[in-house]
Amino acid sequence: MKLKLLIHLMVLSVLAAGCAAHTVPTSPENSPSQAPTRVLATPTLDVLTPQQIGKSFLEAWQISDYAKMYALLTPELRQGLTLDDFQAAYTGPLHTTTTISMTIVPRTLSVESGSAWIDFQEIWHTALFGDLQASNRLDLLRSNDQWWVDWHLGSVWPDLSQDKRFVIEYQIPPRANIYDRDGAGLAVPATIVTVGVVPAWIENENQVLDALAQALEMNPEAIRQRYAGQPAEWFIPIGDLDGEMSLAYDEMLNLPGIERREKQGRFYPMDGVGAHVVGWVAPIPAEESETYHRLGYRGDERVGIAGIEAWGERILAGQNGASLYLMGPDGSYLGRLAERPASRGRAIYTTLERDLQALVEQVLGARRGAVVAIDIHTGAVRALTSGPTFDNNVFVRPTADGERQAVLYDPNQPLLNRATLGQYPLGSVFKIVTMAAGLGPGSMTAQTPFHCPGYWDGLGIANRKFCWLRSGHGDLNLQQGLTASCNVVFYEVGARLHAIDPTILPTYARSFGLGAETGLEALPEATGLVPDPDWKWATYQEQWSTGDTVNMAIGQGFLLVTPVQIARMMAAIANGGTLYQPYLVARIAGDEQHPEQVTQPKVVGQLPVSAAHLAVIQQALLDVTSDPELGTATHRFRGLDIPVAGKTGSAEPPQEGALPHSWFAGYFPANDPELAMVVIVENAGEGSTVAAPMFRQIVEGYYGLPLTPLPTPSPSP
Repeated sequence: MKLKLLIHLMVLSVLAAGCAAHTVPTSPENSPSQAPTRVLATPTLDVLTPQQIGKSFLEAWQISDYAKMYALLTPELRQGLTLDDFQAAYTGPLHTTTTISMTIVPRTLSVESGSAWIDFQEIWHTALFGDLQASNRLDLLRSNDQWWVDWHLGSVWPDLSQDKRFVIEYQIPPRANIYDRDGAGLAVPATIVTVGVVPAWIENENQVLDALAQALEMNPEAIRQRYAGQPAEWFIPIGDLDGEMSLAYDEMLNLPGIERREKQGRFYPMDGVGAHVVGWVAPIPAEESETYHRLGYRGDERVGIAGIEAWGERILAGQNGASLYLMGPDGSYLGRLAERPASRGRAIYTTLERDLQALVEQVLGARRGAVVAIDIHTGAVRALTSGPTFDNNVFVRPTADGERQAVLYDPNQPLLNRATLGQYPLGSVFKIVTMAAGLGPGSMTAQTPFHCPGYWDGLGIANRKFCWLRSGHGDLNLQQGLTASCNVVFYEVGARLHAIDPTILPTYARSFGLGAETGLEALPEATGLVPDPDWKWATYQEQWSTGDTVNMAIGQGFLLVTPVQIARMMAAIANGGTLYQPYLVARIAGDEQHPEQVTQPKVVGQLPVSAAHLAVIQQALLDVTSDPELGTATHRFRGLDIPVAGKTGSAEPPQEGALPHSWFAGYFPANDPELAMVVIVENAGEGSTVAAPMFRQIVEGYYGLPLTPLPTPSPSP
């Protein structure tokens, strides 16, 4: 019985301590819950040699088959040792050391009368320390004409016993910053203060509870429950405050029993400018704790959850340093077994211009929509926002629970990045693609004549389709048709293209970068949809019709795009036809181990448009903002000294009775383009009424000009 009790106590000691990191004492509420007790009956085994028993045990260990290992223990051991405790004796040290897998190499078998042993080499392949190696011995015992494993804690690792355990001491480097292209901060350090109590020091409990309740906005009884039953000498954390709030409550919290400990946090300047791009950090999600543990995280760090904070987690966080020790019963270190040095994180410089990003967020305001601005010569994203936006500080500010809930449950879905995940009908902006196809395989010219009486009967009078200008545009050519955004012209172009080949328009759309992810790193993207005859048959088991092409020709029907796709398309039109892969990371700082990484522009395609045809399209887009007779947005850009080329769009959404999505996509300055930009506002009305004036404001702000007030919206019908 003494042997059974001793073994049981030894295992429970390892179970309780095997996973602990030697920093400050861990409170019981953070300890693993007690596993249910299971005892297996003594198995009936064939008579095996000690070599067979030992080999079977070691092979089972290597594949973590603890039930099989347990079945090979002596009956006496199994009477006083549950399978769960036995398994924990292995998993505790393996977890502490971040062991991913093991290699067990048997060496020699020795037999003496009723006992035997196998000398073996064990190699623990760890995430933190590389390979840990030890020579060990597995004891075997003959009882009742059967060989068994005479197990003890030293069988796991030769230095382990009931009073010795593994501990890890971590060195956690500060998280690196995120900057805009010029070094302005987008994510920088902040001080977080953990407020807690040491129960033994409390002199007036009611006074302490009142102070904590007010500062942390918690119920006093909930606070009491945090430390009830905990060791009186331990520091028990209750809640966090940011540095400013801690100072504000300094006098109130200066009571016996209350202790404050500072730690490094995160701050996002300018109320979280660029929140959808930058993302935020948060405690390691419970379902990912083991993954992060194997990467060398202690477990209480904050990690990137979205945006560049998540994409660049390993870059920004650096590498935790760690030392593996064997600790004695008195808490003293008995020796360092392994060490990994810490390495600092590396700063990430984005392509954003912080002032421009703040400007587009200001102009978009609380509207549902998106703005994307791209450098036409490289594909670098200078601004990307989704509206309504949010302050990502609510996810790192300790006292912002109410604000977090407001963001999470806002029906306008501020966390949805509409710039990359919003999928919309494009409306008349797509007429650019249709015109390019008409000039190409459609064999049209800029001067190809059309007549617009305000309607089009190309599908028969019963299927009459109307121009947005019900009085009609009269006689005009293809180039003028784009400037005036005449539906009748593009219905006809679509019908002629369909007669040649129904796949022309879908093929051109894909060549302009639609229907596929742009390759933008760090942010999830939707693909949009470019429908074609095969897609319609596979989806609806219906043939593609002339009407499908005609609808697509004006950017309606099944077509869906994302704002970032359209910004990239406009950049290609502005730069002479080159499609670049958009990118958000300009460079990653170097250190002693890593050279600086600078992103190089990446060409991913070329528009299927000749230089002559592209010049026609560019002129038509300039006329949109400057032709006083035909331009659909001339009145919105009148008096602006910066020439803008672009296209309005009013895209009908699928919801019946809803206002159209308002689009304006263009580039500036039109005579020497620098940036391409798209503005979309959901269910806001015509492109010339909402998106175009907002586009103008952004251009004005970018060049330091006074912002022209937005027009007063018309009452909704």
